[in-house]
Amino acid sequence: MPALAVSATLLLSACATVGPPLPPSLDLPKSPTDLKAVRKGNRVTLTWTIPTQTTDRQTIRSLGHTRICRGSGDLRECAAPVGETPTQLNPTKASSAKQRPQGTYTDTLPTPIENDAPGSSITYAVEVLNPEGRGAGISNQVHVSAARTLPPPGDVQAQVTGQGVVLNWTSSLPKASSPGVSYGYRVYRHLLDSKEQSLVGEAAAEAGANLTLTDSNIEWEKTYQYHAETITVIEQPDKPRVAVEGDDSPEIKVFVDDVFPPAVPSGLQAVFSGPGQTAFIDLVWAPVSDVDLAGYNVYRHEQGTAPVKINSELVKTPAYRDANVTSGKRYVYSVSAVDSRENESTHSDEASESVP
Repeated sequence: MPALAVSATLLLSACATVGPPLPPSLDLPKSPTDLKAVRKGNRVTLTWTIPTQTTDRQTIRSLGHTRICRGSGDLRECAAPVGETPTQLNPTKASSAKQRPQGTYTDTLPTPIENDAPGSSITYAVEVLNPEGRGAGISNQVHVSAARTLPPPGDVQAQVTGQGVVLNWTSSLPKASSPGVSYGYRVYRHLLDSKEQSLVGEAAAEAGANLTLTDSNIEWEKTYQYHAETITVIEQPDKPRVAVEGDDSPEIKVFVDDVFPPAVPSGLQAVFSGPGQTAFIDLVWAPVSDVDLAGYNVYRHEQGTAPVKINSELVKTPAYRDANVTSGKRYVYSVSAVDSRENESTHSDEASESVP
């Protein structure tokens, strides 16, 4: 076969394997499926993963605005967006979910939307658009309570005590107008220079009452910042309890300096060893329950003299044996408790015993 004919045959074979041309991409960003909403006061913060692919699995080159959709009940479309995010260009293609670019938007609720109906809620969705203003539809929908929130207390005070930080304020919340709705307070704290919040506790609202919470789960010699807030509590049959948090009160900075001695030991008893044994006096007392207790000191004196500490190291258990005794003398004992910051309590009530 001539070379020209072979070349023509190969060319025709190659052309036969080429399929029909692919249709152009519509460049519609995939709709987010992980929209989340968190409400605080009258603000709802939305977060979602920005899509990096189109509906036909092409890498997105650029994006347009993202519409913020809000309504009641199920949303079918974003007909009247309540806001838009700025244009997001060239989202980075990520290798893991943690690296994917995140979108966020904070919506401020108009006052008429909030109400005291226990089951009322607000629905949100977002719609990501391409540069031409077209999208593939709304994201997954999320719901937040439409419950009314109230201002925080304005007179929160803190005092450091041996039991922890005592917080107090005056309750000024009204009585809820709907069954299943009530108001209360939450107190949070965080370490200075840290954003990690810890819940101290909750307190039910009592109009005109002075409310108190004690934070005993502290570490001494650290600085904490505290704030209080109101909560609107919604309780419905066969549904989980919902607590919608209001705005925060101004923060109070507290340095917890441990200058507080532990409790004074009690129940001290002194007992001589008895005849026929090496002479000693055993002491026992009720244990002190302070969490930062380091140990005890034991003091002894004779009539008309000052007490002297007789232990060289802290006694770790509520018992001590005094073997340095002399026949014919009467000894008077007391004990004290010492914490990890070397704060020492006052002496206990005395107990005495004679050595025959």
